[in-house]
Amino acid sequence: MHSFKIAVLPGDGIGPEVMAETLKFLPIVEEHYSVSFQCTEKNVGGVAIDENGKALPDDTLETCMNSDAVLFGSIGGPKWEHLPPSEQPERAALLPLRKKLGLFANLRPSRIYPSCTDLSPLRSDIAKRGLDILIVRELTSGIYFGTPKHRNDTEALDTMRYTREEIERIADLAFSLAQARGKKLTSVDKANVLETMVLWRQVVAEVSKRYPDVDYTNIYVDNAAMQVVSNPQQFDVMLCGNLFGDILSDEVAMLTGSLGMLPSASIALAGSEETSPNLYEPAGGSAPDIAGMGIANPIAQILSLALLLRLTCKLELPARMLEQAVSDTLSEGIFTKDIAQGKPAVSTSHMSGAITERFKYLLGT
Repeated sequence: MHSFKIAVLPGDGIGPEVMAETLKFLPIVEEHYSVSFQCTEKNVGGVAIDENGKALPDDTLETCMNSDAVLFGSIGGPKWEHLPPSEQPERAALLPLRKKLGLFANLRPSRIYPSCTDLSPLRSDIAKRGLDILIVRELTSGIYFGTPKHRNDTEALDTMRYTREEIERIADLAFSLAQARGKKLTSVDKANVLETMVLWRQVVAEVSKRYPDVDYTNIYVDNAAMQVVSNPQQFDVMLCGNLFGDILSDEVAMLTGSLGMLPSASIALAGSEETSPNLYEPAGGSAPDIAGMGIANPIAQILSLALLLRLTCKLELPARMLEQAVSDTLSEGIFTKDIAQGKPAVSTSHMSGAITERFKYLLGT
């Protein structure tokens, strides 16, 4: 029996309540597969500041480093906004954790569920055709990290920098993910203006030759921003550098109508003797205004668990069944308040319970 160690970091706001519902799916997976899960819960974010004195306590980091995966909640809130920026939960916890774990790629899948097309800001005829896009964003380089950086009262400078190795590793990941999806990859760049993007396009084209079964195209980022609104169905996997991926992932996410249903995964560097764990988290925030009210949407956290099952545990079938259970539950007209649009809304526990029953049914019980 394969055993997986999971560091569970519920965080702040609605994080603990949606995490508690999500963890209920693990015993179901254990019942049907030769696998066990050892979960260790630790503080992170604002609650860690209050109880441990800093947003990323040493024992939390140690637990993460010694785990196979990190299941992350949501952090931050107005309570800690008075702190210096470098000590606030988001900057003092998530960014150092990404660095320590060597998380070089962020995966943001976004889809419009047939029962939720009314949520999308897209024109109704476009939304009804659906949307299922995976954005693969390089996470550790580009203009956010390039040096030199400089600012004074009259000028400022940021440096966009990529190496061949950095481009090649993110492209390899994106192409391998495309092989498992619709076998189509679109690389987003600005090679008509930026020298960095000329190298990006060159290296991605070279990597594409290793994946002859994947339909590979390039698109300029300004055109991509337009096309995802006018014809999102043309995209499957979108490969982006750090800056463009940051922007486009939020644009595409908003097209679905609700951040409360979108998961994400940050992938660790491979090849070292001690491979770091991947980190899985919902795309939305901690929503402190509804914390403790029992009305939060748990779907993003549940779907983050599905990504963990697929990418860390290599359990494709239960991952797919969990995603299908979410879709089926929504198709039955079961909605939390954030997506109900005036229709009857259910509680957090009711939503997760409905997904649980559908999940068990799909697994054959």
